[in-house]
Amino acid sequence: MKEARYFYVPDAATSSELPEDEATHAIRVLRLQAGDEIFLMDGCGHFYTAEVTVASKKHCMYSIKETVEKEKDWNGHIHLAIAPTKMADRMEWMIEKATEVGFDEITFLNCKFSERKTLRVDRLEKIVVSAMKQSRKPWKPVINPMTDFSEFIKKDVGGLRYIAHCYDEIVRSDLFENICKNSTADNITIMIGPEGDFSIDEVRLAMDNGYESVTLGRSRLRTETAGLSAVMMAQLVLRKK
Repeated sequence: MKEARYFYVPDAATSSELPEDEATHAIRVLRLQAGDEIFLMDGCGHFYTAEVTVASKKHCMYSIKETVEKEKDWNGHIHLAIAPTKMADRMEWMIEKATEVGFDEITFLNCKFSERKTLRVDRLEKIVVSAMKQSRKPWKPVINPMTDFSEFIKKDVGGLRYIAHCYDEIVRSDLFENICKNSTADNITIMIGPEGDFSIDEVRLAMDNGYESVTLGRSRLRTETAGLSAVMMAQLVLRKK
């Protein structure tokens, strides 16, 4: 039995050719030929069954045979806002796993104690696409560029808004229990700080702007672990039965 071959084609419905990078993989690695069956995903919730019509050195043409619209496996909109770690590979690992679990949007925060001020969004996009294909999810998470903390908290994101931190002097509720009590929410935004945490002033500023102070549990987590844990908690509550 042949393994299903999935390709990410944002304009699959209106195009008849794989993007250059996907075509290269199809022809040089998978050695696809005319007549072979392939599966496309557009990142907007659609799967396409297609047949290769032309396979040349630089081009891979296809003809769509069937279109299937797939609903998300979870309700609402899960938005993770996180300060990136000093080592980029830890963020890359997290966004790969979060994509496999399922979420909608990520924003990288520039905070007072941030260890990294820049990120290669193009590289993260490729990691997300690879994770989409591996996990067979036709929904592509939105990756926003680095945003200043003070700017982000003023945005009207709507829905439930949380800021996770480790300050004992500020009252915190349990994130998972809180989401469970509000399982019908359309939007959930969760902010995760850098390795040195948010500054206490940032936490208070976020609370002044409508964010609820929360904890992820008793364990002290690394930034990337906290980010993935937050996504998984939201998924467990919002997933469709």
